[in-house]
Amino acid sequence: MSNLPRKAVVVGGGPVGCLAALSLVKMGWRVELYEGRADPRLPASKAAQAQRSINLAMSSRGIAALASVDPALADRFMDTVIPMRGRMIHDAKGRQSSQLYDTSGQCINSIDRALLNEGLLNEVAACPDVTLRFQHKLSTADYDRRELVFQTPSGTELVAFDFCIGADGSYSNVRRQMMRFVRMNFEQEYIPHEYVELRMSAAVDSGGAPAFKMDPNHLHIWPRHSFMLIALPNKDKTFTCTLFAPTTELDKLLPPFSFAARPREDAPNPEQTSKIVQWFRVHFPDALDLIGESVLVRDFWHNPRSALVCVKGTPYHYRDRVILLGDSAHAMTPFFGQGLNCGLEDVRILANIMATCGVDPRTRGGEAAGLAEKPTTIDEDAALATALRTYTETRHDDLLAISEMAFDNYMQMRHSVTRPTYLLRKAVEDVLYRLSGGIRPLSALLPALSTGTYNYAGGSGPWAWLPLYTMVTFRPDISYAAAKQKADRQSRIMSGAGWTALVAVIAGTAAFAHNKLGRFRHVS
Repeated sequence: MSNLPRKAVVVGGGPVGCLAALSLVKMGWRVELYEGRADPRLPASKAAQAQRSINLAMSSRGIAALASVDPALADRFMDTVIPMRGRMIHDAKGRQSSQLYDTSGQCINSIDRALLNEGLLNEVAACPDVTLRFQHKLSTADYDRRELVFQTPSGTELVAFDFCIGADGSYSNVRRQMMRFVRMNFEQEYIPHEYVELRMSAAVDSGGAPAFKMDPNHLHIWPRHSFMLIALPNKDKTFTCTLFAPTTELDKLLPPFSFAARPREDAPNPEQTSKIVQWFRVHFPDALDLIGESVLVRDFWHNPRSALVCVKGTPYHYRDRVILLGDSAHAMTPFFGQGLNCGLEDVRILANIMATCGVDPRTRGGEAAGLAEKPTTIDEDAALATALRTYTETRHDDLLAISEMAFDNYMQMRHSVTRPTYLLRKAVEDVLYRLSGGIRPLSALLPALSTGTYNYAGGSGPWAWLPLYTMVTFRPDISYAAAKQKADRQSRIMSGAGWTALVAVIAGTAAFAHNKLGRFRHVS
């Protein structure tokens, strides 16, 4: 039995892959991290990064995942964020109204995508037990033989491994290779909406320093029923704006969608320019003034139209060999701000399950359990196989739930937030939330989340009225599936109470009218 730690390979150098590598090192594994793209920290990589949204919304689930690996790591990144206390709703006339996310003051946080990724890569590079490899794209895998083949600038490279984590995104090659080894139920769906990135420059204050053009402590939303514009603040006092709209709507203004997603080099003609400006003037007049006509037309025309894809699949693992985390397992629409947070939470959940199952990076679970002499056709770590199977079985319902809730939240953001019934319901829920004592700060939850998966039983837990947004965004002790179940039950209660109140009002009105009519008849 060797005392040397076994080797884990992580495929994908984004935030989820980096955190997975750090988590494995903490457990005692030797780690190699492979990324198909060039090192994003290099100046030559910056232009490619500019084609993606430069900021993300970090919430309690993501923070808890970072803290579970290293509390100081979470603190360092939280020093770089801009807190957003709520939504700032912009109506068609440019009037603004604030809708707080949480009555106790909890926030979501705008963080620079590149800063987060580069910071995590720096953390990984500083670990002596991690080897970083860029421009290594997975081409084939034999999970039974524990071998991966990567395409590199100089040819192909064969890499042996003991355990593999696939964190290589929506179009995962690790997942594609897994399908040769396991009966995976897989679904990929493009919704009939796309998005285009825009940028709002900084203003200049009286002293000549950059300044925000809008309140930086809100996520700004321009809901327009079938489409919407949003804006998130950046540290350089700019805003990243994103237009989400049906494909049919964008077809009226832009050339056809292309998966190449490259900047267009042509320029719009005067008629196209006028059409774009007029469309924004009708639907987003204040945003158009803040961005500027020439800048908006330039970015709207040249920035790529990007697709919105949902990915679902199960199982997420194959024996004790490989597991999928992040978008490779569950790409979702971005409308609940949980894509990144859910992926980081995957790392925390997997690490805690592996610890509970007694996975040891220095010895196979079968050897530790006295099963080394058991005949087998493949050399399997029983403890690791159990951990990966447990992850698939317990995580699947959560991932289905958040994928569904993320899409449903699109309707809320682009339409419901403007309706009086939504505002009334939200006000009632906020009162019930405070009265029932459901408020729990993240600091009180972190100790238990560093060792366990969830410590709240949802429907069987202590009675408390918790708004769905609060459970998903600020309560990482509640699983996504439990949050959805509890929210559905609360919705039925509120709907029932609403109908009861409506019936009471109708009955009261009818009784009042009957009495009035009776008196009228009696008098007459």
